Amino acid sequence: MDVLTALLLLVHLIPVSAAKNGVNSKSRKRIMPDPVTEPPVTDPIYEALLYCNIPSVAERSMEGHAPHHFKLVSVHVFIRHGDRYPLYVIPKTKRPEIDCTLVANRKPYHPKLEAFVSHMAKGSGASFESPLNSLPLYPNHPLCEMGELTQTGVVQHLQNGQLLRDIYLKKHKLLPNDWSTDQLYLETTGKSRTLQSGLALLYGFLPDFDWKKIYFRHQPSALFCSGSCYCPVRNQYLEKEQRRQYLLRLKNSQLERTYGEMARIVDVPTKQLRAANPIDSMLCHFCHNVSFPCTRNGCVAMEHFKVIKTHQIEDERERREKKLYLGYSLLGAHPILNQTVGRMQRATEGRKEEVFALYSAHDVTLSPVLSALGLSEARFPRFAARLIFELWQDREKPSEHAVRILYNGVDVTFHTSFCQDHHKRSPKPMCPLENLVRFVKRDMFVALGSSRTNYYDACHREGF
Repeated sequence: MDVLTALLLLVHLIPVSAAKNGVNSKSRKRIMPDPVTEPPVTDPIYEALLYCNIPSVAERSMEGHAPHHFKLVSVHVFIRHGDRYPLYVIPKTKRPEIDCTLVANRKPYHPKLEAFVSHMAKGSGASFESPLNSLPLYPNHPLCEMGELTQTGVVQHLQNGQLLRDIYLKKHKLLPNDWSTDQLYLETTGKSRTLQSGLALLYGFLPDFDWKKIYFRHQPSALFCSGSCYCPVRNQYLEKEQRRQYLLRLKNSQLERTYGEMARIVDVPTKQLRAANPIDSMLCHFCHNVSFPCTRNGCVAMEHFKVIKTHQIEDERERREKKLYLGYSLLGAHPILNQTVGRMQRATEGRKEEVFALYSAHDVTLSPVLSALGLSEARFPRFAARLIFELWQDREKPSEHAVRILYNGVDVTFHTSFCQDHHKRSPKPMCPLENLVRFVKRDMFVALGSSRTNYYDACHREGF
C-alpha cells in the first residue's frame, strides 16, 4: 500500500475524531491555526487534506449563534465551488480517471443526491441570466471534463445547504414557507462548476424548490465587481504581487530540482511542466486517492507533491508579510463588500427583499475578501469553502444592528480589522453594523495609505 492510499484510507475509514496528525472533528474545520491540535511544523499532507475537504460526518458550526434578544435579519453567503476536475493536465500523462456522473452507491454519498439529480432534470426550463441558461445543471460525464464539478463537489454543497437550512430556516425562520423570488439574491460566474455548486447548496437549503422562483444572475468577473471592474491601481498591486511570487520561486532550489525531476519523468522541458501548473492535477489525484502518473522514465511521487505543496504554504506566508496582496485585495473586494453593505442597510430599513444572498464563486473571489477583512491567518479557500455575513437586530433596541462573520463555520468576527478591538471599547456582545459600514465606506481606503475616500479615486490615484 503506497503512502497516498494509506493516508486517504485513514481519512475515509477511520472515524474523524480518531484520525492521526491531529485531523480530528475539531481541528479539521479550524480556520485560525491552533497550536494544540495542529502539527507543530507545517505539514503539507495535513494542509492538503484540509484543502480536499472530503465529506465526512456533519461538522459542528457556529452559524446562527447570538444572544437570545437578537433577531436574524439577513444572511449573505459566499462560496467557493466544490471539488472539481483539474484545469490543467500534466504533459504527456494520462488524465486521472474520475467519473463525473452522480451515482447513489458511490462514495461520497448524500441522502438527497438522487432527489437532487431528479430535481435538476426538471429544471431545463429555468430562466437564468444569459449565458447561464446554456450550462448543464449537474455534472454528467463518465470521464470528467476539465474543471467539471465532481460528485464530491455536489455532496460538499448539499451538506453546506442542509447545514444552513437547519440553522437559518428551521431555527431562525429566515424565510417564510411561502418565500418569494425577491427574497433571494443568487449570483454566479459563468462556469458550470459554480452554477452547479450554487444549485446543490440551494437544493440542500430549499429542497424541491419551485424552479419558477429561482433566478441566477451572471457575474462576468471572478471578483464580482459588476460595473466597477476597471481599477488600474488594483492591477498594479497584482503585477507587483505576481513579481513577488516569481522571485520567491526562483529562490527555492529544491522546488526547481523537483520540477526538473518531474520534467524528466514526463519527458518535457522544465519550463513546459511548470507552465502546466502540475499541483492542480496532483491535488486531484491526492483528493481522489488516484495514484500519481507514471511513464517509462519513472513515477511522479508523493515527495514531489510535498515539495510543491510546501512551497505553496511558504508563498502564502510571505504574501501575508509583504502586504502587496492586501493592497490588491482591498481594491479587489471593495465592490462586492460595498454591495453587501448596501443590501444590509436596506434590510435595516425594514425591506424584506434579498434576505438570503448567495454568491457562487472561486478561490480567487474568496481569498481577496478574506484578506481585505483583515483575516490574514485564514487558510486559503478549500473546496466548497463558505464565508457568511449575518445581520442581526437587537430586539431590545430595534434601531441597533450587528454583524457576524463566519468562515467554514468558525466565528471570525473579532479577528476582522474592523472589529478586533470591539471588546476593549464596548460592552456590547456583538459587532455593530456601523463598524462594517465605516470600514467599507472609509477605512478600506485609509488602509491603502490613501487620502482618497472613494473607490474611483483610490483606483486612479497618480504616483502609485
